[in-house]
Amino acid sequence: MAFYPKHNPKPVDTSQLIYGQHAVLEALMAGKDINKIIVQQAVKSDLLSDILKKCKELDVPFQYAPKEKFTFLQQKNHQGVMAYLSPITFQKIEDIIPQLFEEGKTPFILVLDRITDVRNLGAIARSAYCAGVNAIVIPTNDNAPINEDAVKTSAGALMHIPICREKNYKTVMELLNQSGVLTIACSEKAKKNFHEIDLTAPVAIIMGNEETGISPDIIKKCTEMAKIPLEFGVQSLNVSVAAGIALYETVRQRISN
Repeated sequence: MAFYPKHNPKPVDTSQLIYGQHAVLEALMAGKDINKIIVQQAVKSDLLSDILKKCKELDVPFQYAPKEKFTFLQQKNHQGVMAYLSPITFQKIEDIIPQLFEEGKTPFILVLDRITDVRNLGAIARSAYCAGVNAIVIPTNDNAPINEDAVKTSAGALMHIPICREKNYKTVMELLNQSGVLTIACSEKAKKNFHEIDLTAPVAIIMGNEETGISPDIIKKCTEMAKIPLEFGVQSLNVSVAAGIALYETVRQRISN
């Protein structure tokens, strides 16, 4: 079901929405996977404090918003809080990497740094699934939500490939490096092209934000940087296109090996 807020002509998808302080807290306590929680500004209560505390414990994103954000729920007892459930179950990269090695597989990981467009996220996930990527890592905050639109754009791929939502990317990068996984930042500033790097080894490819690229702190943790050669004066590619090229260069090398 979709509601059309008075101040916003765009419909709000309520199929994955729960609201009310008791309902949201129960969802957190039950371990439900939640995309984000929205809290109305100036609303305070002991129960709301418990919700925010639980969000921090579980690394669940939350944000404050003006009361107008809740207009479409004005006939409901939302109590100043609502939560968007995720259509998928998030996993942990720290569990996946050891499992891949135990199964005798060569890890093939995709790390996304703040991809904000849902369509880009879905398209990247579709390419990753088709390329045989073992897991996609996304940040807890500043990332496009994995909602029904993302799942649809991915042609259902997001339902089948492990998605790891991680708060501390420094820890993620250290885990990958210490596990013997080659971490490669996709950047136009790199000196090497992707085809010049051995991608048959355990590898994690890092793709950055549509506007600012990969965070400097993450690049510092990478073992390699690689670029996609561009001709005819084109400065950059759409991130989903670039991801597809990088992923399939890995596939090409592994098939040829």
